[in-house]
Amino acid sequence: MLTSVQNEKVKNWRKLKKKKERDLHSQFIIEGFHLIEEAHKSDWDIVEIIYQQGIECDPAWSTYPPLFEVSDNVMVAITQTKSPQGVLAVVNKKEIQTHPIQRALMVDRVQDPGNLGTMIRTADAAGFDTVILGNGTVDLFNDKVIRSTQGSLFHLHVFEADLTKEIDRLQQSGSKIWSTGLENARYYNELDVPEKLVIIVGNEGSGVDPHLIQKADQNVMIPIYGKAESLNVSVAAAILMYEAVKK
Repeated sequence: MLTSVQNEKVKNWRKLKKKKERDLHSQFIIEGFHLIEEAHKSDWDIVEIIYQQGIECDPAWSTYPPLFEVSDNVMVAITQTKSPQGVLAVVNKKEIQTHPIQRALMVDRVQDPGNLGTMIRTADAAGFDTVILGNGTVDLFNDKVIRSTQGSLFHLHVFEADLTKEIDRLQQSGSKIWSTGLENARYYNELDVPEKLVIIVGNEGSGVDPHLIQKADQNVMIPIYGKAESLNVSVAAAILMYEAVKK
């Protein structure tokens, strides 16, 4: 059992709380039984599992990489949740691979981890195959983002990219680009949904970057029937993604 927060292994786990360390080592931490099971079922590379003393391990974990039992104080030092389940895993990031895209969500500079995680989870539920994160978007492997995805992170192609270049590439491959925005926009429910569709949603305060809006094939907006000025970005994304799969 590891009992000291000064142990080198423990120090390395704690470092993975920071984005620069996650990027440096191409690894991240997940917490809880459900996320570990989803990562395993989706063939992500689990490097090691850490469990708190007194926690009963799943018998299936005997086939996993090394298991490390830790004391209560070590678990407190490495966990980032208020009510931890007492089990974590270190997971290797996946290499980005080119794949055909049928339905994709592009995310431009969204800052809130809960919003990003919810959009990834919704994209999974709506049958989208890809989520593309632009520069300035909250880190995909932020612990709050991961928890908010509820495991959907492991089911989709999710990667970071230059959105300008991605729009060009996807348009060349036959995708139509819808951007949320008010200028020269049409209501989404008045449009025919193209066979290959990419939807861009933007920053909580400023929306989609005007340069990206200019490159889109169509600006779309959602009708508001009450007095609210706007919708939360994850709610707007959900409405548009589910509309896309209705037709």
